[in-house]
Amino acid sequence: MGAQGETHYPLTERAQHLLKTLVERYIREGQPVGSRTLARECGLDISPATVRNVMADLEEMGLVRSPHTSAGRVPTVRGYRLFVDSLLRVEPLDERQVERLRAEIEEAAAEADPHELAERASELLSELTRMAGVVTVPRTEFRALRQVEFLPLSGNRALAILVVDEREVQNRVIDTGRPYGAEELQRISNYLNEHFAGLTLEEIRARLVRDMEETRAHMNRLMDEAIEMGRRALVAPPSEEEDYVVSGETQLMSFRELSDVEKLRQLFEAFEQKRDLLDLLDQCVRARGVRIFIGEESGYEPLGECSVVSAPYTVEGRVVGVLGVIGPTRMAYDRVIPIVDVTARLLGAALNPRA
Repeated sequence: MGAQGETHYPLTERAQHLLKTLVERYIREGQPVGSRTLARECGLDISPATVRNVMADLEEMGLVRSPHTSAGRVPTVRGYRLFVDSLLRVEPLDERQVERLRAEIEEAAAEADPHELAERASELLSELTRMAGVVTVPRTEFRALRQVEFLPLSGNRALAILVVDEREVQNRVIDTGRPYGAEELQRISNYLNEHFAGLTLEEIRARLVRDMEETRAHMNRLMDEAIEMGRRALVAPPSEEEDYVVSGETQLMSFRELSDVEKLRQLFEAFEQKRDLLDLLDQCVRARGVRIFIGEESGYEPLGECSVVSAPYTVEGRVVGVLGVIGPTRMAYDRVIPIVDVTARLLGAALNPRA
């Protein structure tokens, strides 16, 4: 399930069962779990003394720890990782929730552009999990160009109007290198629409580079200027191509372990600055299915008390973005994982061009 590097521990079945019981109890209650409570809840015919011995072994392995204020124990990041990778049982999402998600996403897809659709998906993730939902905006290079037009502006500038996937319009001001008249720009638009309409932006960029390198000696002036103008219009700055939306950040304030003002400040700053969280989500692009970062596994200090459950979503078999849920390490993984997985599949299906 996208582990950060699984570690195998020599645990007996009894130790595994007690660890699973402890983690589930701590996720549910948020309080350290004592040996007497574990002995009562585990369903095994063992004494609290036996439980204490097993807990001591688990603590030595780094799977649980004892907070200073309590004789009970709580899971560590390693404990959560072992639980998620080996002990967790994930049930399929309730069919009513699946249908609600499908209806909401399909409705948004019919009325909204990809950025607005990403916003709606993040809101749904937050509503269903009571945590923060995050969705990267679909990467533009996998969307198909329907039409491009240029309008002259003052100086060496022009407005490029791109119609992408029939429902999204992008406007970009580009530097043209010299002043262009309306008729010149119309001829350039006609050339680009004739040769590139229907291709994805990724395919167009590859062809532009190839044409510039292979046939420059045989180009006439119109071809040369059209290809250069297309390159300027279709290569967006990184800030436009790498973006995500977050919903429900304030939901995290309801969790005791995240209620510290300084921790919240760092976490909200991370959501605003985006760069590091984008780097983390980018790692999920290369994953198959759900990937989980628990606490320090993210390598990102503001997420030290959080887990990120993420999954890529695809269009025509290609990954175009990532979505996920950010919450405390003691989140209910059995609930969150199927919600993230199903939402990723439904979002990808909604973005796929209809036949």
